Amino acid sequence: MGTITKGYKALLAEAESEIETIPVERARTMLGAPGVVFVDLRDPRELDRQGRVPGAVHCPRGMLEFWIDPESPYAKPVFQQDATFVFFCAAGWRSALATKTAQDMGLAPVAHIEGGFAAWKKAGGSVDPPKEG
Repeated sequence: MGTITKGYKALLAEAESEIETIPVERARTMLGAPGVVFVDLRDPRELDRQGRVPGAVHCPRGMLEFWIDPESPYAKPVFQQDATFVFFCAAGWRSALATKTAQDMGLAPVAHIEGGFAAWKKAGGSVDPPKEG
């Protein structure tokens, strides 16, 4: 077994030093604004259990790079538009790493929501109800 030389905490710290992190209060004012696309990176099961941010595009974290790259057979038109992309996940970890990746790929402007969906919900952000009871 190989030795891990850079753990997730180091990866998160590195990403957070290079990306824009938006406080949830500011993110709430951006929802629905022209030219702003919210991107939910959570697993489909999380969306079904916890609900969704209205109007957010769902992109499973594992498909992000493939959906962004216009040369990929999986490219999605939503990522080919001129917009500000605001990523979020459950707590802000996956979205921090995803924002860094998207930025490294040349997608801009990009940012992520501090604290993710949990902070969004706690702050009273709009949520479509979950599918599961």
